[in-house]
Amino acid sequence: MSAGGIAAIIAASALLIFAISLAYAVIRLGRAIDEVGTAVRSFTEETTPLINEVTTTVELVNGPLETINRVTKTIDDVSTKIAESTTTFLDKNQVAMKAAGAVLTAAQLRKKGKRKKTKSSGKRAAREPFDDDEEF
Repeated sequence: MSAGGIAAIIAASALLIFAISLAYAVIRLGRAIDEVGTAVRSFTEETTPLINEVTTTVELVNGPLETINRVTKTIDDVSTKIAESTTTFLDKNQVAMKAAGAVLTAAQLRKKGKRKKTKSSGKRAAREPFDDDEEF
């Protein structure tokens, strides 16, 4: 064997070792890809029912929320109409409102007068209709 033959054997051996290393790496990579595929498949199988349940839950929650939204809008409309009616009534009937205030004030004064009469052990006190010391 000459030096060229020995060099050829060394080169062939190195090429064989390189080929075996490359084959081992490809086999390992193939197994890793298979495991990733299995993990993705398992993940998909587990999350699909979960996504379906979440979708159903969101649909069930949205129904009452839409009803509450409609009720809230209706209440808002009614309160706006009441406020407008009250404002209109007060603007158009200022004299009537002043008269109602006077009647309420007179009723309160009369009620206070009855309380004082019961406290004075049945005696009627001579009083003027509007005393200065009385609160309104």
